[in-house]
Amino acid sequence: MTHAASNADDALRERARAFAPELRRRADEIEAARRLPRDLSDRFARAGFYRMCVPEAYGGLECPPAETMEVIELLARADGASAWCVFIGATSGSVLALLPESAAREVFDRPETLISGVFAPRGRATAVEGGFRVEGQWQWGSGTWNADWILAGCQVIRDGEPERLANGTPRSRMMLVPASQVEFIDTWYVSGLAGTGSTDFAIHDVFVPEDHALGLGVEGPLARPLYAFPQFGLLGMGIAAVSLGLARAAITELTELAGAKTPAGSARPLAARPATQSGISKAEAGLRSARAFYYEAIQAAWQAAREKGRIEIAHRRDIRLATTHAVHASARAVDRMYALGGGTSVFRSSPLQRIFRDVHVATQHMMVAPATLELTGRLFLGLDTDTAML
Repeated sequence: MTHAASNADDALRERARAFAPELRRRADEIEAARRLPRDLSDRFARAGFYRMCVPEAYGGLECPPAETMEVIELLARADGASAWCVFIGATSGSVLALLPESAAREVFDRPETLISGVFAPRGRATAVEGGFRVEGQWQWGSGTWNADWILAGCQVIRDGEPERLANGTPRSRMMLVPASQVEFIDTWYVSGLAGTGSTDFAIHDVFVPEDHALGLGVEGPLARPLYAFPQFGLLGMGIAAVSLGLARAAITELTELAGAKTPAGSARPLAARPATQSGISKAEAGLRSARAFYYEAIQAAWQAAREKGRIEIAHRRDIRLATTHAVHASARAVDRMYALGGGTSVFRSSPLQRIFRDVHVATQHMMVAPATLELTGRLFLGLDTDTAML
């Protein structure tokens, strides 16, 4: 990393810290709105958060992945939903490296451009002259309410039949569609991470030019270290960064509460109780260990990408294992803090209840589901394994 890049990363982290007081103050507002307020999204864009994974050649920051995740983690300590929207917007910007230069510059036509969407191929892209006709409805569209461009995963249809890869599986591609041509459907009524606005969206027979369609797991025209990281890997890393930030926030909240609260029926403050002391220690050990493994795996892959221009399956395996472990270790730390908070934890006035709900929504994401441990386990055991989504 160059000195200039290091300075840019430091500036991004400082901007994330500067947002923290406002995000804490507005957390209830963000949750009630069930989407990130436009003014915050616009200011995140001006702060450069959505450019962290955009190629430098097109006006982005192209930050090392660990630095991007640290920014997301810092934001999550203040508000999980805001951090989630930044993670989606930031990592989605990396797809510009997969487009032809002319198309990438057309999409990223101003520094505040925001791309969000869904990789899952829930739509149909019917091949026509010059591109595709796209139709479908997608779930889990985090941050799409504020986006300029929408990514929509599609199964490719050619001559009336699904196009297939050499191994027989259907071919899927991501379609970049202007947000003005997308219908947003208000479906996001959930227990946690409500402020992410992860609503459904639909596309109705929209033409997408060939140069606005991209494949995942393929090499783009920009052979840069950051773009050696697979999209699914970046997705899992972002979920973990949010979860780690939430867990740190929970420990901070409980620590402050423990010094001020004397539980009913007790003569001692919460901090003086052995259960509290033990619980804090276990949470700290679990969280710090998971965080260390997470950043170690990312840095090892980053070093390989810089030295060799690629990351091996073993790096991808370790990233997936570390991200899944980080999310669930974070949830365990939050659970401990929530339980130690007693009755205080259940009130809307306590950030612990929102953190508890937010982190348990994060654990439900398919990228960090328990089945991912089976995937990484097969690789450790040397078994034949489909690594397409690793």
